[in-house]
Amino acid sequence: MIQYALKCNEGHTFDSWFQSAEAFDKLSRGGMVSCAVCGGSQVEKAIMTPRLRTAGKTASPATENGPEKGPLSCPASPAEQALAAMRRHVEKTADYVGRDFAAEARRMHTGEAPERSIYGEARAEEAKALIEEGVPVAPLPFMPNRKTN
Repeated sequence: MIQYALKCNEGHTFDSWFQSAEAFDKLSRGGMVSCAVCGGSQVEKAIMTPRLRTAGKTASPATENGPEKGPLSCPASPAEQALAAMRRHVEKTADYVGRDFAAEARRMHTGEAPERSIYGEARAEEAKALIEEGVPVAPLPFMPNRKTN
């Protein structure tokens, strides 16, 4: 396992673990690495220092990263903190339906599926069609994490 310091094109910094350097490269090329703060997919490795341990000592992640810094760096501004809180709320309270968002929203609107909070991905023309049909939808200010196995 390898830990990388990462940075998105919006300037957010965070850390993440990968199975290997090759695994990071493959996931990054496939658009599977996203910012932990805003969900943006333009993420690159940031400058980082190596971690060294002295013989016989093991450090916990909290002490390696400093007393107040956990595995992910905290969002810097109040706006970033609000966005991160919104993302956590959506992911906790709504069902992720992925690329089936438009179809599932339409089924719920017509009564073919039970109403519930959902989020997912839709192309611009799909979202426009939903709005024209009177289906209540709104864009999220972040990209959803793709859930894969």
